[in-house]
Amino acid sequence: MELIVLIRRLSQENVLWGAPRIHDELALLGHDVAVSTVAKYMVRRRNSKPSQSWKTFIQNQMAESAACDFFVVPSLTFDLLFCFVVLSHDRRQILHVNETRHPTAVWTAGQVVEAFPSIRRPGICIETGIRSSAGSSRRT
Repeated sequence: MELIVLIRRLSQENVLWGAPRIHDELALLGHDVAVSTVAKYMVRRRNSKPSQSWKTFIQNQMAESAACDFFVVPSLTFDLLFCFVVLSHDRRQILHVNETRHPTAVWTAGQVVEAFPSIRRPGICIETGIRSSAGSSRRT
């Protein structure tokens, strides 16, 4: 009975601890108890407000999110052109496209600034990576 009270007290006072952590703390105190027993007697908490689902979060943030990426296009002279594209998620439209033979960090930052004029800046920018035919991955 004393051990059950201790398990409940530890779980109430340390809300971020799960059964394995409480089990380890009890072992340090000299109590030999299984993790399943700790889980059985821990205080069950109920959220008064359930958290939103991932789908709801994405729908709420869709108007403020965009994706940007590089992809490689071989030219007729077999040079590689690096294309930079920015897509808006809410309307699924292309916001900005540009290409260069030699992308640099400064050039890429300039493209991001051009893609989002001061009137409309996204709150979230989702980055993706596409593998080229050589197998290397470029991330923006």
